Amino acid sequence: MQNDAGEFVDLYVPRKCSASNRIIGAKDHASIQMNVAEVDKVTGRFNGQFKTYAICGAIRRMVSVPRALLRVTVPSSLSWACV
Repeated sequence: MQNDAGEFVDLYVPRKCSASNRIIGAKDHASIQMNVAEVDKVTGRFNGQFKTYAICGAIRRMVSVPRALLRVTVPSSLSWACV
């Protein structure tokens, strides 16, 4: 929850799965969280920034993690269909 100034006032903000939007509970020990580096399109070098993705244990059991990450990171449906 946020107050009038826009600051978070909750003690615990749960993570959400990037692939399924499910809330990742505290007892989901199969869940993972990874940082994917952002690279410069021209040089192909790491630019110092990254994006964080969380995958819940249920998705890890059903689908391979690289396929789930590809679905989240590449919005193009053509790329997803070719995998």
